[in-house]
Amino acid sequence: MRILWLLLSGLAGGLVAGMGMGGGTLTMPLMVLLVGVEQLTAQYCNLLSFLPTGAAASLIHQKNGYIDAAPLKFMLLPALVAATASSLFASSLPGALLKRLFGGFLIAVAAFSFVITLLKKLTNK
Repeated sequence: MRILWLLLSGLAGGLVAGMGMGGGTLTMPLMVLLVGVEQLTAQYCNLLSFLPTGAAASLIHQKNGYIDAAPLKFMLLPALVAATASSLFASSLPGALLKRLFGGFLIAVAAFSFVITLLKKLTNK
C-alpha cells in the first residue's frame, strides 16, 4: 500500500509541476502525512524529482514561447548560491522543525495568494 501512495504522490506532484506550480508543494505533505516519510527524506526526494519534471516542463513552456530567457542571467547564480546555502542549513535542522517551517510557509503562501486575489477583485469593480 505504501508504494501505491508513493506512486500517487509522484503523479500528483508531477501534474502540478507540469503546470509550473511547484510539485513539491503537494508532494512533500503527501509523503510526510500520508506515507510517513521523514521530512528531510521528502525534501531530498522532491529536489531529485524536480530535475526531470522541471526540465520537461521547461522544454514545453519554451516550445510554446512562454519563457523569457533574458532574466535568467541575473537570477541563475544567486538562485544556485541560495539553494546551496539553504540546503546545507536545512540538513542541519531536525525534521520536526523543518515540518513546522514548511507548514508555516504553505500557510503564508496561501494567505498571501488569498489577499492578492481579494485585492484584485476589489479593485476591478
